[in-house]
Amino acid sequence: MASLKALKIRIGSVKSTQKITKAMKMVAAAKLRRAQEAAVAGRPYAERLEGVVASLARTVGVGASPLLAGTGKDQVHLLVVATSERGLAGAFNTNIVRAARRKAEELEAAGKTVRFYIAGKKGRVMKRFYPTGIVADHDLSDMKTASFDAAKEIADDLIARFKAGEFDVAHLFYARFQSALVQEPIGAQIIPVAIPEVKGAKASDATVEYEPSEEAILDDLLPRNVAIQIFRALLENAASEQGSRMTAMDNATRNAGDMIKRLSIQYNRARQAAITTELVEIISGAEAL
Repeated sequence: MASLKALKIRIGSVKSTQKITKAMKMVAAAKLRRAQEAAVAGRPYAERLEGVVASLARTVGVGASPLLAGTGKDQVHLLVVATSERGLAGAFNTNIVRAARRKAEELEAAGKTVRFYIAGKKGRVMKRFYPTGIVADHDLSDMKTASFDAAKEIADDLIARFKAGEFDVAHLFYARFQSALVQEPIGAQIIPVAIPEVKGAKASDATVEYEPSEEAILDDLLPRNVAIQIFRALLENAASEQGSRMTAMDNATRNAGDMIKRLSIQYNRARQAAITTELVEIISGAEAL
């Protein structure tokens, strides 16, 4: 059995840890509200932009831009793994990495070549599984909050690599925020832009006239669409990270409380046993006299 001093030190240590986890939970809860509002506010614009791009693409045809038509091949796939820069967020980062690995295994089983583009420190764990498959490690440590400039920087780099022929298809992995308890890992194709099929949709059905031409608008919207989809992923990740961290710290605080109770009971029992032993020794000594 541990000594009374060791138990007392351990109880004090767990109480200190509990104070830290409780403080981290409160900070995450405060940040969650702002991050959630930003993520929810960004969804309609991103979804509407996707709809506009899809509508224009169905009108002029996918051959209007390489970002729509692709390279004509489907051999090299680039998986963009967007994670956070910090840990202590439960399974948030692990779920994103697991989803990317699952997709990579599916592609490799189909005979495809898989490469990875890391955006976020915690995504670097992919190097452990694919040490030679990482083409870029984009540093987001200077980004305090999700910003469009950071998303555009990543998008410009991806588009440049795509035009250089480094890959044929790019998929973006992130966590879609649903609640503080639920963050859903998402994998979406962003290059070439995926055009959803609409039953009955024909080019001749368009009743909108564009100025300038549809092709000119697409040339401007397609790179912006890639940046917006990455920006949405950063916003969703920011909210998901805080929600997952708040839940993880709440669980850690509860677990610390349970451990303190168990250690306190153990300490009291050990203390009572020591007192009883001392009393027995005193009584035995008195009787011996």
